[in-house]
Amino acid sequence: MSDPASSVSCMTRAIFYTASTLNGFLADPHDSLDWLLTIPQDEAMADIAAFTERIGVMVEGSATYEWVREHEDLLAHPERWQQFYGDRPTFVFTRRQPERVPGADIRFVQGAVTEHWPDIVAAAGGKDVWIVGGGDLVGQFADAGLLDEIVVTFAPVTLAAGKPLLPRDLDHTRLELMGVRRAGPFAELTYRVSGRAHHA
Repeated sequence: MSDPASSVSCMTRAIFYTASTLNGFLADPHDSLDWLLTIPQDEAMADIAAFTERIGVMVEGSATYEWVREHEDLLAHPERWQQFYGDRPTFVFTRRQPERVPGADIRFVQGAVTEHWPDIVAAAGGKDVWIVGGGDLVGQFADAGLLDEIVVTFAPVTLAAGKPLLPRDLDHTRLELMGVRRAGPFAELTYRVSGRAHHA
């Protein structure tokens, strides 16, 4: 008989869904996304809403979590967490113990992504996993052969410096272009990922 847990794992995909500057930065040198928030995003927000319908779990690094918490003032307004994350469990990979947003299902973890993958899959309940960021955490999933798809929405912005989109070597043998789409001022590219990554 097949292992039910293995079956669920096969159905669950890890997807890096993100926005990037045209020259490949996720955030500015201070981990800020202010460069993105100035762009009209009505169509992009509708796309995110549709995407999250198939997401069971969110995964992110501590810098991403702390930026969202501070930017949205979530300690004072925890209800704003629900507007974006809903009731989905969120795994935050961190070496620290950040302040927790009251009432949110946040699971602070540390160590290898492979160590926590079974728990992430179980929490997803057969849905997909959204790796929100940052780039190095996504790279760890790619290193482990656990990254299934990359969806990047390129914005009409460039930065002189910042946090790179994905600090790993992934060549054309590992990235298969599955879709190209215009979303307002953004250009969205979708890639299927295979194999394991190498450190840049």
